[in-house]
Amino acid sequence: MNKQEKIDAYELLNLQLKGLLSEQNYTISNLSNAAALLWSTLPQQVYTGFYLFNGEQLILGPFQGSVSCVEIALGKGVCGQSAQDRETIIVENVKEHKNYISCDSKAMSEIVVPLIKNNKLVGVLDLDSTEIGFYDEVDQKYLSEFADILCDETDFKFFEIG
Repeated sequence: MNKQEKIDAYELLNLQLKGLLSEQNYTISNLSNAAALLWSTLPQQVYTGFYLFNGEQLILGPFQGSVSCVEIALGKGVCGQSAQDRETIIVENVKEHKNYISCDSKAMSEIVVPLIKNNKLVGVLDLDSTEIGFYDEVDQKYLSEFADILCDETDFKFFEIG
């Protein structure tokens, strides 16, 4: 996928997300559909999904792809680091990254985008690719827009049972 193809795919992706989320704002439904939309749009993905912040740590949320870690402490791994710093992190080669948590040996590169709603961390968007150096500034720009759209259109309320 060349740069222009990637830009075109992301522009369509973000338009589709806006349309998909315009009728309702259920957290689990929106995150599930967003993960599926990313999974079907971007090639060479091992994992595309979300970790949700419960006030103490990140908990595995809706995703597409291989199995993944269930709990991640703030600061631990790329997801925990992104959540703690509230910054997007791109790892060109996960095998060379000291703070990487390996959940799938096929993952070669990663991008993690924090999800911020009303100035509060609600989670992270995590994508892993089978290609070294798959993610770049184009991914960062459009995935940040994707995260903003998702946060604007999702209530991030969860079920209380009991």
